[in-house]
Amino acid sequence: MSTSILLLGVLFSSIGFGYFWYGRKQRAPVPLVCGLVLMVVPYFIPGAVALFVIGGLVCVVPWVVRI
Repeated sequence: MSTSILLLGVLFSSIGFGYFWYGRKQRAPVPLVCGLVLMVVPYFIPGAVALFVIGGLVCVVPWVVRI
């Protein structure tokens, strides 16, 4: 495991925790699910570039999808 993957994992997991917390308090399903995905996905993505792309896309989803 490289340093970049570790730091990206911490970054996306902390953003995911914020989304999860917001989604739980507001009872909003999209940020809740995106938060869970962001907290779990760093464990399953082996490359730093793929983690950056997928994490970035999942971070944008709550801003685009409004339910």
